[in-house]
Amino acid sequence: MSLTRSAAVLHRLSRGRGLATSSAPYDAVIIGGGPGGYVAAIKAAQLGLRTACIEKRGALGGTCLNVGCIPSKAMLNNSHLYHQTQHDLQRRGIDVGSVSLNLAQMLKAKDQSVVGLTKGIEVLFKQNKVDYIKGAASFVSPNRIAVKLLDGGETEVEATNIIIATGSEVAPFPGGAIQIDEKQIVSSTGALELQQVPGKMVVIGGGIIGLEMGSVWSRLGSEVTVVEFLGGIGGAGIDEEVAKQFQKFLTKQGLKFKLNTKVLSAEKQDGKVIVHTQSAKGDKEESLEADVVLVSVGRRPYTEGLNLEAAGVQLDNKGRIVIDDQFTTSAKHIRCIGDVTFGPMLAHKAEEEGIAAVEYIKHGHGHVNYNAIPSVVYTHPEVAWVGKTEQDLKAAGVQYNIGKFPFAANSRAKTNLDTEGFVKFLAEKETDKILGVHIIGPNAGEMIAEAVLAIEYGASSEDIARTTHAHPTLSEAFKEAAMAAYSKPIHF
Repeated sequence: MSLTRSAAVLHRLSRGRGLATSSAPYDAVIIGGGPGGYVAAIKAAQLGLRTACIEKRGALGGTCLNVGCIPSKAMLNNSHLYHQTQHDLQRRGIDVGSVSLNLAQMLKAKDQSVVGLTKGIEVLFKQNKVDYIKGAASFVSPNRIAVKLLDGGETEVEATNIIIATGSEVAPFPGGAIQIDEKQIVSSTGALELQQVPGKMVVIGGGIIGLEMGSVWSRLGSEVTVVEFLGGIGGAGIDEEVAKQFQKFLTKQGLKFKLNTKVLSAEKQDGKVIVHTQSAKGDKEESLEADVVLVSVGRRPYTEGLNLEAAGVQLDNKGRIVIDDQFTTSAKHIRCIGDVTFGPMLAHKAEEEGIAAVEYIKHGHGHVNYNAIPSVVYTHPEVAWVGKTEQDLKAAGVQYNIGKFPFAANSRAKTNLDTEGFVKFLAEKETDKILGVHIIGPNAGEMIAEAVLAIEYGASSEDIARTTHAHPTLSEAFKEAAMAAYSKPIHF
């Protein structure tokens, strides 16, 4: 399609949508409207760059907002309230009548949260004068992108700078021995749409997504068994001591675990799914019956249809786009951020990269500290961490001090009748510099922000210990763990 015709198509589509009408090249075009992409687009516009964002889903926010982080947190929060009402309110002096689950309404509440937030991003685009192009992008040349528009037709856009932010997709089961149908054998997407509570659910994979979704359906009444090939739960980056405690808490809640176990295949029989497993050593086989099986074995970079060859963009052997320390690909005017390149597949990591990539375009410098990216598991209790684990430090031969403080000794946690877990500091022995913080317990996901800030600015545990924390708050457990790392806590 000619550039003139492209401008005409965009003019026709732009009425009431804020799309560009000029045929001049954009200063920046972002491919992908997920957390990394939409943040990059807004930041680029704020810095004065004429910007467009191309997104083919038809709704901004990417996997995270539409079928990931946000809807899962809605289900986690509301399923926790349901479970707490059934099992915890009486000891708090709250008597309630019969409690029943209205799953349809719970799913509706989840969907309403998603719609409200996706529409909110569209408003932000309009406020910041970002052109939102709904369609699938494909490179024609290093500077030109063809877009197959969602409501029909095609167009092309040209850009001086391009940022690829196409994210990731659910990884299939290795070898194709299990086929996801999103009904009985589901991915995380299908697990958010189940129309009835499964009698039995098998979760393949004991990482963050599997544990969160398993927790949701366990609270709602399903008998959940988690099958994990490794010897611990929580996935990469979790501290081994925390992982062991985490498993104990989830087991007490009713989840079952089969660790050091390999899933061989799964097949449907008489309305059920039969999952065939084998011990990691290969000496024992077992079959598990389930109404629903959740396949949660990770995610992989998404580059389908981009025609990266036309742009001269290279991939590594894992299908990730190769970048340098300024997010630049093998095509020097094309940058890449988020799940589709290296590093942890986390929405907030992609957001920080999006801002930094745009700052490199505009100013020639940007910043992301990969040692200070937190991870959170939104179960109850929550689990959160940032920095190094004990196993990391031991492997590197680093001498360190440990400071721990249990929530059972924290006044606010005891008052709230929510005392499971602890805060754990890891500090360099010689300098007291904080190297890692690991929290399992109430409000861990919020509390970890203080640890991220401390690591970002090179704080010591004594720095935290000598900073006043309000009383009574859960954050006092954080302060006392820091005290324990360099000296002694007061209340334990």
